[in-house]
Amino acid sequence: MTVAPHFQFKNGTLHAENLSLTQLAETYDTPLYVYSRQALRDAWEAYRVATEGRNVLVCYGMKANSNLAVLNEFKNLGTGFDIVSGGELARVLAIGADPAKVVFSGVGKQVWEMQAALEAGVKCFNVESEAELTRLAQVAQDMGKIALVSLRVNPDVDAQTHPYISTGLKENKFGIAIEKAVEVYQHAASLPSLNIVGVDCHIGSQITEVSPYLDALDKLIALIQTLASHGIHLKHLDLGGGIGIRYTDEQPLTPSDLLNKVFEMLAQHQLDHLQIVLEPGRSLVGNAGVLLTQVEYLKHSEAKNFAIVDAAMNDLIRPTLYDAWHSVEAVKPRTQGDTLYDIVGPICESGDWLARDRKLTLQQGDLLAIMSAGAYAFTMASQYNTRPRAAEVMVDGDTAHLVRPREPLESLYASESILG
Repeated sequence: MTVAPHFQFKNGTLHAENLSLTQLAETYDTPLYVYSRQALRDAWEAYRVATEGRNVLVCYGMKANSNLAVLNEFKNLGTGFDIVSGGELARVLAIGADPAKVVFSGVGKQVWEMQAALEAGVKCFNVESEAELTRLAQVAQDMGKIALVSLRVNPDVDAQTHPYISTGLKENKFGIAIEKAVEVYQHAASLPSLNIVGVDCHIGSQITEVSPYLDALDKLIALIQTLASHGIHLKHLDLGGGIGIRYTDEQPLTPSDLLNKVFEMLAQHQLDHLQIVLEPGRSLVGNAGVLLTQVEYLKHSEAKNFAIVDAAMNDLIRPTLYDAWHSVEAVKPRTQGDTLYDIVGPICESGDWLARDRKLTLQQGDLLAIMSAGAYAFTMASQYNTRPRAAEVMVDGDTAHLVRPREPLESLYASESILG
């Protein structure tokens, strides 16, 4: 059984902290996202311990889960934020976060997004191409501002993860090839509306070993030293995020595992004066959430057995998109013999599945919990097949808070119009 620590069986029923998931489903209906507040705090604690006494800024990678309740929790715990859009900046500002602790990543920043970030006063822009650098310099000049920049370099390091979430190889769209970085830095240094403050590198997601980070760091150290010889001195080194979580039998590294090695390498090269920036997302929220869904029908055939549930790929697209594995737990397990089921949704796509070949004892109407659904789940949800997006609930001990209501059906087409 793969169950996150804050989702445990009590009296034969799966609970979120002190609340029965059955009770939550009865109150808020399904599909339903349920988050544990204590799980968020405990995940952050691992970073707090790892960074204590060190010059490290942790910027939560909010694309993993951008609910305002989640963002506000991390703000209160002391994190900054890694954003990838003007919309995410608006969310950060809505909770009153400090823009000076915000790094702006992303390959396709538009003019209005740059303007909003410059007006807010973000910590830096992680610039991902020469074309973006040119545009940012012009936007800053037009506004009479200085843009703080960090170039995202692509070190061509294999993160040993799924190809769709690997971002540090030459064939990926992200960053500037490290072989060209010195030239681009020199160009940036010549632009009066830019101020170079750092270097950024993010090699991928769901990384469970420290070696890919160290391979990238080795190349970054060489780059930093070369830049210093050209009179370009950096203030921070952003190693991105990507620390994995346990979905099944993974044994992820901890923030301390990573930072101990990083500072050891930096000290060897007299670079431990640099501030380290980290951009964790999944490792802070992934195991803090589950997706509750009800079995609508059981369909048995010679080739396959299907549990057709009320959640679908529009609620959780990771299995369809990445072939991702999520543990599936019956909220009230039955004791009869197990049957091998594919857990599928009602959407008219063959790719609409949440799990395959799972041994479960089920009856129509049973509740299932799709585990480890706190990251890249609701944030990637859609309204495909005109399906309202699910509600989100935050559990705090024995209290549940509705942090986003289910969308009313009519809201999905309220802004549309027909021709007369």
